[in-house]
Amino acid sequence: MVTTVDTAPLLEMSGIRKSFPGVQALSDVSLRLHRGEVLALMGENGAGKSTLIKTLGGAHQPESGTIVIDGSPVDLSSPMAAIAAGIGVIYQEFNLIPALTAWENIFLGREQTGLFVDRSTERQRAAALFERLGVDVPLDIPSRQLSIAQQQLVEIAKALSQDVRILVMDEPSAALTPQEVDKLFAIIRELRSQGIGIVYISHRLDEIFEIADTITVLRDGQHAGDAPTSEMTRQQLIELMVGRSIENEFPKHPAEIGDSRLVISGLCRGSTVKNVSFDVRRGEVLGLTGLVGAGRTDVVRLIFGADTRDGGQITLDGKALNIRSPRDAIRAGVCLLTEDRKSQGLVLCRSVRENFGLPSVRHLSAFGVMQQRQERTAFSAFVDSLSIRIPHQEQPARNLSGGNQQKVVLAKWLQVNAKVLIFDEPTRGIDVGAKHEIYQLMNDLTAQGKSIIMISSELPEVLGMSDRILVMHEGRISGEISDVPTTTQEELIKLAIN
Repeated sequence: MVTTVDTAPLLEMSGIRKSFPGVQALSDVSLRLHRGEVLALMGENGAGKSTLIKTLGGAHQPESGTIVIDGSPVDLSSPMAAIAAGIGVIYQEFNLIPALTAWENIFLGREQTGLFVDRSTERQRAAALFERLGVDVPLDIPSRQLSIAQQQLVEIAKALSQDVRILVMDEPSAALTPQEVDKLFAIIRELRSQGIGIVYISHRLDEIFEIADTITVLRDGQHAGDAPTSEMTRQQLIELMVGRSIENEFPKHPAEIGDSRLVISGLCRGSTVKNVSFDVRRGEVLGLTGLVGAGRTDVVRLIFGADTRDGGQITLDGKALNIRSPRDAIRAGVCLLTEDRKSQGLVLCRSVRENFGLPSVRHLSAFGVMQQRQERTAFSAFVDSLSIRIPHQEQPARNLSGGNQQKVVLAKWLQVNAKVLIFDEPTRGIDVGAKHEIYQLMNDLTAQGKSIIMISSELPEVLGMSDRILVMHEGRISGEISDVPTTTQEELIKLAIN
């Protein structure tokens, strides 16, 4: 993508340094953004991207360095100072009050008041902002009832209402459908045409080469390189991010695929899962894809016992299972790595050791008392084998990067020796280096004869790592693909929408 931008930078961050106890998060980092430019800020989890944008947003104060906007140094001592300077930050976890409407969230803290809040004027201003974006968002329902894409539009409208000149978007497409991503990109292009500079953070490399004008890469808290997008290849970007060559982005190793291990017959639940039947074999990675809301997660939650099924049978190694709860599934050898690892896969306030031991309390305890030495020894083996990067086992789970959090979740299920592992969006929000490690772990598991169901919205991942693919549409299986190497993304999309 080639876009003409002003030669004078809109934003210059130079020599930014920031440390936390025991960690040098940023070391002499620089960034330059022009008007009407989309700059992709790239790097592995833990590279310093979040610290840098929080510094720009006034949430962190740098120990040294300068920030210049439109040629003038600025002191971003607080988020309010950043807003006053024309900086808007849309974090991956939205900052909306669920009970308030879209327009109430947009003007929260900046209400038009006389004796009373001028609700009519604010509602009209919100409608005008959405019209400027070319979108239709319900104005009068609580934000909790809006879709993820609509909540994101509220965040964008909030930033525009503050006369933003610089807009930072952190993983904005992580939970969007392909159609919603297309709409998001259309909005970004419109904002760019209005002269707004955009810093775009994403782990989806295809998006970067579609939407970004330039790329800046951080690695280990330092500036690793930058270039116009048109002058950087995908392989060069990966090597800049991880500091080493990754020859194959999807390192699928063929495993010996055996007989059917898990057989699902006539699975039903209300209008979300409609007579779903399939099997997964020993040593197989079965890809399960489709649009968000197609019923993929609903199916695996029924298999895992997290939801109650209306009908259907589940058979494992020829034995019918009566799974009524996750405990039943775990005891049978079926485990689920949830889509939202932070709220459903981990207890963030507890240590990684404690999280690891949760499913194995029966095996790692004696007379009702957890044997911490045995727990530490067992976890140490997985820390080494899975390359989990932690300073110590008492580290709170919330402090780990997304890739390391995912490895902790995986370790706890491997400890119980699961026969079937269900990965729901296993690489969402994970950098390319950690993705590669997860893929290698999947190869190791299938080589051991374990069976994997992999749900993913990233079609290159589905095509790159699956032995067989099922596509869902409106609660049903709409197609099965056995010849994966000859299948295209377009064919998967057709099955997903028909």
